[in-house]
Amino acid sequence: MTFLKSWEEFEKAAEKLYLQDPYKVRYTMKYMHSKNQLILKMTDDSVCLQFKTEIAQDLRKIDKFISNLVRHMVSKES
Repeated sequence: MTFLKSWEEFEKAAEKLYLQDPYKVRYTMKYMHSKNQLILKMTDDSVCLQFKTEIAQDLRKIDKFISNLVRHMVSKES
């Protein structure tokens, strides 16, 4: 499993993965206090996307991304 380098790359790939098959995708978020890192992972068991950050300002971007995913989940189109 490799980590994507930029947030924008992870965000686009993760949204694309979710829209392909919303019922198969899982999303996890893990905070490692000892390393001061937040690790995001999105997988559908065949593709695994990961992103890690130590920057506090990325939390706002992550919050917006999660809100966007939830909006997709509750829409009547899926």
